[in-house]
This record gives sequence, C-alpha cells and structure tokens, in this order.
Amino acid sequence: MYYEYLLIHTDDLLCLSAKAKEALEEINKYFLLKPDSIGKPSTYLGGQISEYWIDDDINPKWAYGSKKYVKEALRVIKKKLDTYGMSLKQKVRSVVPSFYRPEIDNSPLLQDEEASFYMQAIGILRWMVEIGRVDICCEVSMLAAYNTCPREGHMEAAMHIFAYLSCHERSKIVFDDSYVDHGVVERADWHKFYPNAKDVLPPDMPEPRGKPVQITMFADASHAANVVTRQSRTGILIYCNWSLILWHSKRQNSIETSSFGSEFMALKSGFELLEGLRYKLRMMGVPLDGPAIVKVDNMSVVHNTSVPESQLKKKSNSIAYHYVHERCATDIARICFVSSEDNLADILTKIQTGPKRVELASHILR
Repeated sequence: MYYEYLLIHTDDLLCLSAKAKEALEEINKYFLLKPDSIGKPSTYLGGQISEYWIDDDINPKWAYGSKKYVKEALRVIKKKLDTYGMSLKQKVRSVVPSFYRPEIDNSPLLQDEEASFYMQAIGILRWMVEIGRVDICCEVSMLAAYNTCPREGHMEAAMHIFAYLSCHERSKIVFDDSYVDHGVVERADWHKFYPNAKDVLPPDMPEPRGKPVQITMFADASHAANVVTRQSRTGILIYCNWSLILWHSKRQNSIETSSFGSEFMALKSGFELLEGLRYKLRMMGVPLDGPAIVKVDNMSVVHNTSVPESQLKKKSNSIAYHYVHERCATDIARICFVSSEDNLADILTKIQTGPKRVELASHILR
C-alpha cells in the first residue's frame, strides 16, 4: 500500500505513482495537458529530471539538475555584460575569492542601472540555489544581503559566481533511497528533566503507508564569521535516506561569544526545520524510521546534549539549549559527532577555497 502524489505549482504538474501515465490521462479528460507532457518527466520548475544509475543498482534513481537553467542564465548574463564591454573570468576555481568579505567591501556604490542588474543577477542565483545548486548557497546568501545598496565589489563577486558556474557543471541532486548506516546512536535518559516531553503526532494525519523514511541532518556554524558585526552563520543539510531535500544558510541574529553558543543556535534552527519536515512527511502519509540523526562537529555540543545534568546560564544559549534538549527528550532526534572534514554542512557556513568547495560538493551533487 502506498499513496500517490500530485505536485502542482501554477501550471507545472508532476505525478508520483507506479501508474503515473493512467493518472495523467484521467486528469487530461478535465484539464487539457500538452500532448507531449504525458510520459516520463523531463522538466519541473526550471530543473531537469532524469534517471541516474548508482554503481550496480538494478533500478535507476531519479535525479534533479539545474544545468539547462544555468546555461540559459549564463547566456543572459554574458549578453548583458557585452553591453558594458565586459566578460566573465576564465577557469575560476572558487565560488568567490577565498579572501573576499562582502561586509568590509568599501568600493563605490553602483549607479541605479547597475544596481538593477545586480538585483536581477542575485534573483537568478537565488533560484539556482532553490533548484539545487547547494555549492553556491552560502555566497549567494551573503551577497543577497546587499541588494538594496550594492557596491562595485559586490557586483564583481556576483559575476565571479557566474564564472564559477560556467566552469563547474556538477548540478544533479540524486534521490537515493538507500538507508544510511549510522551505527548505534544511544538515547540519553531525559525523563527526570523533561517528564512530560513526547513526540506529538498530528491528530488528523493519514495512516502511514509505504517504506519508512530515515532522516539525517548535518548542522554547522561558522563562529563570528561576519568580521564587522561578528554574527555567526548557520548551515543545515537535511536528508531523507540519502536524498538531500533541504538546505539552509543564514546569518544568525544573535552575537555569540563562543563557537559552542553559535553551534547551539544553529542546532535550534535545524531542529525547527526538522520538526516542520517531520510534520509534513506525516501529513503526506510517510512513515518515519525512528528518530532523526543529527551530526555536528563540536564535541562539547554532543556532550551537552547527551548529559542531562549539564546546565547553561546565558539566556540566549539557554533557550536554544533547552529547546534542543527537550526535542532530544522526545526522541525525535539523536545527536552524534562527525569530524569537521566530513560535516557536509560546512559548505553552507563560510567562503572556502576552490579545492575544499569542490571536495564537499562532490559528496552532495553529481
């Protein structure tokens, strides 16, 4: 037993079913579909859908890529640059230069026409991130903060991203349904400290059907990454089985005095996203395979979310701390350690050198 799904966005429709063709033909009786659209999907929301074979698997996986959209975006940007007598750099290795910090850029402000072009370029880049270019998410998030008052240096950095895209076509996210072997992640005994904590199930959720889904989250924070305000940056990656389905890169609102505090603030943001995802999956009738496994690269955070007796007094940290603790008490998630080199969320927290970014992206995009 399983549920069929229809994904609808304006006039784009995608059917998920073992008998998708029959479902689309039935819909076509009432809502006229394009004659060539009833068949294997090829495009959805600007991204390309294709089959992807992993190793010796008998059945292919589905993959979603942005190569066609990126190619068209590059054509538009290059055409616009031609009007200024400019062109993109060649053989770019990093998303932006590793030494660049947009917050300390004091180059001249852009004129109205150039500022409008900058906003258009950032809009294009943000949609690329939406449809899967996780490798540019962090830098695009940083530059988007200067949409209202961009400088020449910000424009150069944005064009540097387009130059990077022209050299790095890796863009497919593969929906791999393989389960992840996390080993044994123990659950701490939280009953004494949170006796009423429990995972609340939606009262109107449908009966779960199909294979259970495993959730894995990578969380990271770049402490005091902004050299002007000293705000940290949060990076979150969430997988269903081995399928990446959610990525998040955002500057933290509070200023933390330690990496421990910034990591806890990142965890709080991650748990909020995690709870929303668990609710959504349950309301779609998807069974969950136990608690989510959350991987962080700060051992102090792991210890403090595994030892119920530990305490914090600083208010901002304490709120995040108890929020995370209570969710651990409900067993919606269990936190374990992953080395910094293997924490994939690192790609969303800071500007990196080309080789480091390519290495991380190779584990996320195909």
